[in-house]
Amino acid sequence: MLNPDVRRVVESNVVAHLASVLPDGGPHATPLWVTTVGDHIAFLTGPDSQKARNLRRDPRVALSMTSADNVLEPIILRGRVVEWLEGAAAWEIVDQIAMKYIGQPYPREEERVIGLVEAERQQVGMG
Repeated sequence: MLNPDVRRVVESNVVAHLASVLPDGGPHATPLWVTTVGDHIAFLTGPDSQKARNLRRDPRVALSMTSADNVLEPIILRGRVVEWLEGAAAWEIVDQIAMKYIGQPYPREEERVIGLVEAERQQVGMG
């Protein structure tokens, strides 16, 4: 279950940073748009992006974000991508995310998929 403070920040228009593991074991971090889908954190990406390839091989992620209303209270989350959504199911969430960030549906020039992250550890604040 998502911590209510984590949910609040994820449901705002915060930019999250996702870390995944490259094939050589190195870190790969990218900024991305996020939202919640039930008790999961959803993000969009291209199906052949480096992060998608990394996460299909090794689903472990770390996410970090900082609320605009309290920059001294970072959110740090570790978990796993537990599901990938494609096609119409993905586009429904892609458009939901795009509306939140840019106020319009996401352009259809490129294919997009949704990764659903299940939180295993959540930290709010400097802890």
